[in-house]
Amino acid sequence: MKRKVTTGLILAAFLSLGAQAQLSSPIAGGVPAGTGAGIHSPNSPIAPLPQRSDVLPWSLLTDVKTKSVKNRLLPAYPATVQALNDKPQRIQGFMMPLEPGERQRHFLLSSVPLSCSFCVPGGPESMVEVKTRTPVKYTLEPVVVEGKFAVLADDPYGLYYRITDAVAVK
Repeated sequence: MKRKVTTGLILAAFLSLGAQAQLSSPIAGGVPAGTGAGIHSPNSPIAPLPQRSDVLPWSLLTDVKTKSVKNRLLPAYPATVQALNDKPQRIQGFMMPLEPGERQRHFLLSSVPLSCSFCVPGGPESMVEVKTRTPVKYTLEPVVVEGKFAVLADDPYGLYYRITDAVAVK
């Protein structure tokens, strides 16, 4: 018997791994798993993100601290990140579909490929929720999108960033 799982439940379950808890085993560099940008292993068969000067660098987006508010961890953004809010931005990353099908209108972009068994995923600061104007074909290769960027203060799913009205860019 197959069960239908909603996008929200999948997203909540995935993000709860990194958003609310940090794993106790440290990874290379002393950074706990589930925080920061993630680590793209040199053993990965998938190439890392190419250097581009026309996109937001993940190093900027992952430069976020957390603060405890009423037993919850919330993001504390530096001024450089806050300044990006409500402005058009470009970002590149690896797609994580949130809907079935070859063409995606709602997905996550990640700084590391989530399909890579050699890579260590980052925390919520290493992902951007994307909602597009027109569907984008799913690929394992990096994609670049441009749209209205939002810095999220207290998202119910634990997300830190969102791009809306996005379009794919070459």
